[in-house]
Amino acid sequence: MTSQKKNGRVGFRLYLITDRHVVKSGISSRRAKLRCRRRHPVRLRCSFARKDLPARDLYELAIRLREICTRAGALLIVNDRVDVAIAANADGVHSAVRLDWRQHGAQAARTTRLIGVSSHSPPDVSGAAREGADFAVFGPIFDPLSKPAAGPVWGASGLSAACRAGAIPVFALGGITPSAARELFESADPAAKPAGVASIGAIFAADSPALATAAMLSALRSPTAQR
Repeated sequence: MTSQKKNGRVGFRLYLITDRHVVKSGISSRRAKLRCRRRHPVRLRCSFARKDLPARDLYELAIRLREICTRAGALLIVNDRVDVAIAANADGVHSAVRLDWRQHGAQAARTTRLIGVSSHSPPDVSGAAREGADFAVFGPIFDPLSKPAAGPVWGASGLSAACRAGAIPVFALGGITPSAARELFESADPAAKPAGVASIGAIFAADSPALATAAMLSALRSPTAQR
């Protein structure tokens, strides 16, 4: 899967981000329940971070998720810990802290792994593109479902500005439900559409994450999202 880096392409459209404060059962068991829905030509990405875990425990969790994601045909990307991403043979690393981006990006770039960056303004996206990131997660677009917003929401117009800011794929994060995803793609300028959506609460806080994933994938396969 790391060949995506060499091809300069990010092949997924739905970006699943785990959060231990949101997941109703164990992360690995919830992720396992999603694999029965992996029947669509949409690449899933599962990102996770457990900053409260010792490195060894984090590595063991990453190994379990690596096995699950491989069976599901999904990518696995680890937040912040490049060493764990490499040791667990993850497909990439995501820098959630802007100040750490250059360090993480330099380490990950040497391994051909995908590099993602969290962004909270259009200049963040343009900066990440200049520094070699493969994609950016931008938000919040709407009020988050999983936690209070840390700042003002950007809405559809802010998302379009972020998509224009840098020549890398942008994923919309924050309050993204299937209906919100359809709305974003229907209202977006064709020249400034997001590459996909990122989700925490809409998937992992759902009673059935598999059904929630299927609904989100359906929204991403709608005619307006494909154009």
